[in-house]
Amino acid sequence: MENSKNQAHSCGGQCSCGSKKDGVNQVFEKKSDRRGMLKQLGLGFFTAAAAVNSSCSVTSGEDSKAKADMNWEEYFKGNYKLMSKEERLETIGRLERLYEVNNGTKINVSSKDAHQDVLYGYAFNISKCQGYMDCINACVQENNQDRSSEMQYIRIHEHQNGQMNFENADDNFFHEVPASGHFYMGTQCYHCENPPCVEVCPVEATWKEKDGIVVIDYDWCIGCRYCMAACPYDGRRFNWNEPQVPEQEVNKDQHYLGNRLRKKGVMEKCTFCVQRSRSGKNPACVEACPTGARIFGNLLDPESEIRWVLENKKVFRLKEDLGTEPKFWYFMD
Repeated sequence: MENSKNQAHSCGGQCSCGSKKDGVNQVFEKKSDRRGMLKQLGLGFFTAAAAVNSSCSVTSGEDSKAKADMNWEEYFKGNYKLMSKEERLETIGRLERLYEVNNGTKINVSSKDAHQDVLYGYAFNISKCQGYMDCINACVQENNQDRSSEMQYIRIHEHQNGQMNFENADDNFFHEVPASGHFYMGTQCYHCENPPCVEVCPVEATWKEKDGIVVIDYDWCIGCRYCMAACPYDGRRFNWNEPQVPEQEVNKDQHYLGNRLRKKGVMEKCTFCVQRSRSGKNPACVEACPTGARIFGNLLDPESEIRWVLENKKVFRLKEDLGTEPKFWYFMD
């Protein structure tokens, strides 16, 4: 009986059905970090289960194996913020290959970092906004937002002249605009310099980048919604359902921390269209606004339009008493 573990297996020793216990022992005895150990355990038990179910049969082809390997690598990858440059490139390449395998078309996922001497800011001209909502439509399309739930990062609030009360303002109006006796204000993520959403995240799935953009690692987010509760500007959205975006409408120019396709049960929000802004373009909402009410740029550039606005217009920010220092200003002509 002592030598029973050395006996030949009925399948000729070509599978793990008889060596499952030894394999598990090797996993626990081998020195490894947390991620490495979980990965080995997952692959070990996955292989063992497959062997039992198939009576030690050979797996179905190289393509299926490659896809399974990539899926496991995705599941056990670390937090993007802590990845090395090489790990990020490997992760990006894997996402692109998985999309091609699953959909038959290619996407381009960027991992472009923040530029030096850039701090993004935004200004909204209340005098010019007419409530057309072209900005919302452009944002939905650019950022691959769920169509079935009508996910929207931007909201346009219709206020009565002479008052600014967001509790009474209408952000779901269905009438001809601009309405007489009303004005319009847009809200979204304000990319605070002191973001309370970042402070409350228990797994560090959200953080502020060097260019001021507050981002989310969708794969690290656990969906606790603490950040949603902490945000005083209603800037975050929770994805209750698996995102539905028709293949022909998917924006295939993506950024890992921006508009790549999300999974169910994670937080989403405006990222100042990081896939565009870090390539020298304006966010989609700025480009789509028909009245020029939206201004975006580098706060550190004294020649930028947004710096001119801040220096020459009477600007204000919402809830400045909270000390969040939002990088989003409002002004009037």
